[in-house]
Amino acid sequence: MCKSLVNKYNVAGPRYTSYPTVPYWNLDTFSLDSWKSSLRQSFAESNYSEGLSIYIHLPFCESLCTFCGCHKRITKRHDLELPYIKALLKEWSLYRKVLGAKPKIKELHIGGGTPTFFSEANLKFLIEELLITSDLADDYEFSFEGHPNNTTEAHLQALYNLGFKRVSFGVQDYNIKVQKAINRIQPFKNVKKVTELARKIGYTSVGHDIIFGLPFQTKEDVIQTIKHTEALLPDRIAFYSYAHVPWIKGNGQRGFRDEDLPSGTSKRQQYQTGKKLLEIIGYKEIGMDHFALTTDTLYTSMENNTLHRNFMGYTASKTQAMIGLGVSSISDSWYGFAQNVKSLEEYYHLLNENIIPIYRGHILNTEDLKIRKHVLNLMCHFQTTWKDANQRFDELPEVLIKLKEFEKDGLLTFETNGLKVTDAGKPFIRNICMAFDLLLQRKQPDRQLFSMTV
Repeated sequence: MCKSLVNKYNVAGPRYTSYPTVPYWNLDTFSLDSWKSSLRQSFAESNYSEGLSIYIHLPFCESLCTFCGCHKRITKRHDLELPYIKALLKEWSLYRKVLGAKPKIKELHIGGGTPTFFSEANLKFLIEELLITSDLADDYEFSFEGHPNNTTEAHLQALYNLGFKRVSFGVQDYNIKVQKAINRIQPFKNVKKVTELARKIGYTSVGHDIIFGLPFQTKEDVIQTIKHTEALLPDRIAFYSYAHVPWIKGNGQRGFRDEDLPSGTSKRQQYQTGKKLLEIIGYKEIGMDHFALTTDTLYTSMENNTLHRNFMGYTASKTQAMIGLGVSSISDSWYGFAQNVKSLEEYYHLLNENIIPIYRGHILNTEDLKIRKHVLNLMCHFQTTWKDANQRFDELPEVLIKLKEFEKDGLLTFETNGLKVTDAGKPFIRNICMAFDLLLQRKQPDRQLFSMTV
């Protein structure tokens, strides 16, 4: 990759799990009532045809991983499990009253934190209580995130018996120096054990998360990590850049210095090396930072043009509505976003008052909805079109002028009323999406809000 392009486009930018991005949500036009209204509309439009997605955030971790930007609560107190599960179920009951009809679950994902902090018995209780009050779509998919050090056969078996067929394990990097820097010590044998256990039990998709750009990490470390990965051949891989955002309160990114991180050029070399090795092994690139074997549903969805992206990441199928349960979770009705409070104590308090624990959100206007579709097209399919009137917006001519610069650099090609990202442009997909981001352009932040794009 051309070093000058890396230097040119290595700027702070969103990862576009949503549009508008969270810092640009309009809190003045948002309310709990407006959120409920948008969710009712979306549910009425889509529950019968698509179903509903549910994300459950389990925030507890026994130790702090210093690369993590997620919301978590560090504790070794496992007596916190059951009160939190009861709170999740209370939140779900409040949402069922809003929906007004029995939901049909198509996707359910458990993230964290460390979901396998919870005992298999408590996870079983949580999921059984959710399923009692819901129907299932014919092609439903349940998945969870497992920590290789504490995911047991009992965890895997209990969740499999409840319909979970996909699991992802956080690997990050196998170099012990890197693991010490990020406070995540887990030997290859632990990853091997849980991967093989999951397959033995019957999981049809096992994923590994690998990160490049970590402190002290080198290109050789990435090569070694992928060699280990080849020995296990997970069905899908998230191979993504470490997002250095130490200014975000509570994210725990400390224990190393900025100068311990690889440069933008070094990070891009790590990615290009890793991508090439993964492709040699037999993986296909899916969207941004994801790879899958051709036997995995993520690859099939890309081929069928049904790949979707939301706050849970890339998914093999789409639902218009997604409800996030638990502290800090984000819900999406397509017409609006809503985020839960981040304090565990406030979460409990609001639920005790029979209030859905939302503290901020955004209701999309007509322009937002059009741009959201373009961003989603680009992130999932590396192309978009404005041939239909409902995909044009007033400032499209100005956006096209910005996109001309990417065309000049060989990162995209224009087609009749549309564009297609080239292979050279795929690593810069966040930058290309930024050309469509009118909210970002109208109000540049006065401080860094986002991680670097390279």
